Amino acid sequence: MIKIWDIPRQLLSKNLTACRKELVGHSRRVGLVEWHPTAANILFSAGYDYKVMVWNLDTKESVIKSPVKTIDCHQDVILSMSFNTNGSLLATTCKDRKIRVLDPRAGSILQEASYKGHRASKVLFLGNLKKLLSTGTSRWNNRQMALWDQDDLSVPLTEEDLDGSSGVLFPFYDADTNMLYVVGKGDGNIRYYEVSADKPYLNYLTEYRSYHPQKGIGVMPKRGLDVSSCEIFRFYKLITTKSLIEPVSMIVPRRSESYQEDIYPPTAGAQPSLTAREWLNGMNKEPVLVSLRPGSELLSPRPLPPERPLLNPAVPASPQLFNQTEKPVAEDGRRPFSLLEEKAPRWAAEHKVEEKKTWLTNGFDIFECPPPKTENELLQMFYRQQEEIRRLRELVTQREVQAKQLELEIKNLRMSSEWF
Repeated sequence: MIKIWDIPRQLLSKNLTACRKELVGHSRRVGLVEWHPTAANILFSAGYDYKVMVWNLDTKESVIKSPVKTIDCHQDVILSMSFNTNGSLLATTCKDRKIRVLDPRAGSILQEASYKGHRASKVLFLGNLKKLLSTGTSRWNNRQMALWDQDDLSVPLTEEDLDGSSGVLFPFYDADTNMLYVVGKGDGNIRYYEVSADKPYLNYLTEYRSYHPQKGIGVMPKRGLDVSSCEIFRFYKLITTKSLIEPVSMIVPRRSESYQEDIYPPTAGAQPSLTAREWLNGMNKEPVLVSLRPGSELLSPRPLPPERPLLNPAVPASPQLFNQTEKPVAEDGRRPFSLLEEKAPRWAAEHKVEEKKTWLTNGFDIFECPPPKTENELLQMFYRQQEEIRRLRELVTQREVQAKQLELEIKNLRMSSEWF
């Protein structure tokens, strides 16, 4: 049985005893559950009955007794599941040591690895590289990683033996930085690599070492990282010998305190890009991207209704971002206001005042100010210029945030418009 729980927005003030939904379908113990990466309320589960079940939670029933799809192509216990970026492919590993790439809607096998030199236990899609990474053991029982082409699982692209330990290796991939982290159960260290599309594919960087072995491991979603300290990944190690959970942060050393755009590209947000019904009907969409820059907002994945006129036919606009009706056109063919002015006239007015103020420093025009004649006047002019630079930097930062939000909104709407 699978139970779905609602976590209150204000977090827990008392124990939860009533679940939201119960999913009853597996005849034996459930071993894995995985949310679909882009569709809302679609859950995949794998049990010891060798079946993968697809559940649609977008129903009113509190007890769901039949999944929308059952995938029964496995011959043994399923060890791991992984989706590609848009959720159109599902990769699994099984106790028969085979890797399979499935169509999650049809349940058919698209690719199957019959390679005998690598016995896989975990598998992971590597973002948009069209590659799979598996961890397992070699013929000589050494712990091993293997990299595969998702369209050809006959022979791995590369293999790398790690050590002779027996703990299961858990891979974690960060598509934003192309970083691969490999964590061994019972180990105290965490290895990390840089993944590239060309040979040698896996470039070993270094490893985090600790004397305390991890019994289990979890990760913080990218949206919860501390971007002010350049944190790019965070683990939570379960250390049973000390009865604690220890956070381990991966931090890029940077001296600058400004937002680091190169290590924080737009990343997948929490909002789904599809409804459950759209995905079940065969639609695929990429994740809705958001910026991790402080002050930026989650962008709405919903497209404009077809009957609503666009503010500018050449640029798609969001109903959430630009919710004003189209302004009349002036005699010279130009609009009397810009798009941002249509969105927020008060902000536009303040912006004009601010732009006018940027030419003034402490009440006088910096371009009409006579040159300083004494050292005291020179120091005063220097401090005024420093204050002016600070103001301009703040203004530029605000404009960058607004521009990034508009870019992400346009990208998401273009992806959505492909289906209309």
